Amino acid sequence: MDIQFLGTGAGQPSKARNVSSLALKLLDEINEVWLFDCGEGMQNRILETTIRPRKVSKIFITHLHGDHIFGLPGFLSSRAFQANEEQTDLDIYGPQGIKSFVLTSLRVSGSRLPYRIHFHEFDQDSLGKILETDKFTVYAEELDHTIFCVGYRVMQKDLEGTLDAERLKAAGVPFGPLFGKIKNGQDVVLEDGTEIKAADYISAPRPGKIITILGDTRKANASVRLAVNADVLVHESTYGKGDEKIARNHGHSTNMQAAQVAAEAGAKRLLLNHISARFLSKDISQLKKDAATVFENVHVVKDLEEVEI
Repeated sequence: MDIQFLGTGAGQPSKARNVSSLALKLLDEINEVWLFDCGEGMQNRILETTIRPRKVSKIFITHLHGDHIFGLPGFLSSRAFQANEEQTDLDIYGPQGIKSFVLTSLRVSGSRLPYRIHFHEFDQDSLGKILETDKFTVYAEELDHTIFCVGYRVMQKDLEGTLDAERLKAAGVPFGPLFGKIKNGQDVVLEDGTEIKAADYISAPRPGKIITILGDTRKANASVRLAVNADVLVHESTYGKGDEKIARNHGHSTNMQAAQVAAEAGAKRLLLNHISARFLSKDISQLKKDAATVFENVHVVKDLEEVEI
């Protein structure tokens, strides 16, 4: 499980940073990639990665500001040109209005897609659990921005315990079908009458990962709730230390406020994202240094960076 950042800038692209988009790569878990936001130019950035557009099965939009959605029509159209691959449907989750934006853009541009898009729109009254599969559950909650905006909490369900193959071999269990039965929790009896209890050779279930990805927001209680015990919290850091007033006026957070959210939530790691173009490369280390006085395990991400979870 990895997160790859396709755009880490705020508002408008700069030479160093494209606008908002990131990919949650679940290839080992479910052979899928989930996108979160899709700013302009995202499909150019994706060409510099190993991500195959057809692997993108779900897109989650935090809000309808242009720097988070203007890349959607282009990406959806380009995804249709992968003619040598199977055409697969795609789900888009986001605030009410995202369906109208996508369909209008495709209709006006005369774009025809060889796959279906399934839209899942929500408003303030229809948040909470928005998706559940056999391996993942996704929750959404409203944040505090200048327009309706949400954050997402992606929870991996507990993983099955692992089979202790070496102990089984030592107990005289021949490799083969019996291993499969024991892995499935079934007790077995060997030819010599030895009873093998499956529970003795399978470790306890492992807790799944929790990934919190927030849209644009002021510091908010909802941010903390979404990030409780998260393995990774992706939080915007449009502004820096001392910029609290301008951040509030524009519906954003500082690096210090993001660090406060991570600390209050008990998150394990904080990734600062959505960086204003006013910060030059020499300023980034200071953003991290300041935030680390509140929450130590913090990192300022850059475009195309890949973070293992």
